[in-house]
Amino acid sequence: MSGDTTEDGAPASQERARGAALGLPADGPGALATFGRRSGQFAIDAISSALVTALFTAPEPPGNWSLLTFGLMTVFFLLATGQTPGMRLLGLRLAHPAEGHRLAPWRAVVRTALLILLVPALVVDSDGRGLHDRLTDTAVVRD
Repeated sequence: MSGDTTEDGAPASQERARGAALGLPADGPGALATFGRRSGQFAIDAISSALVTALFTAPEPPGNWSLLTFGLMTVFFLLATGQTPGMRLLGLRLAHPAEGHRLAPWRAVVRTALLILLVPALVVDSDGRGLHDRLTDTAVVRD
């Protein structure tokens, strides 16, 4: 067993760091965000979308209209600043596949549409990236 190695020649007992396959650091700025932080960011964005929508639907509850607000706010903020309000509050940002480039509108729209479905966000790879991030070649990282 002492001679076991992985494909890249590292000892089998050492696990590959999250984000290493993407060229991201294991810790600190630029490292992949944890599931807990991403969940918190999603909750902040969902609640703020519901509150904004409630301003227009009061006295009725916002219902599914908050999904529209969530989608519009998410796409707008990702294109304008690269992070949603929840991401900013928790020190996260969306990393573009090509460093230094702006996020293409189609990536923001597709990623957000998949995120609204929620299930793609829960289907994660070994790095913890959701299906919506893998399909748009993006990653949520620490800022």
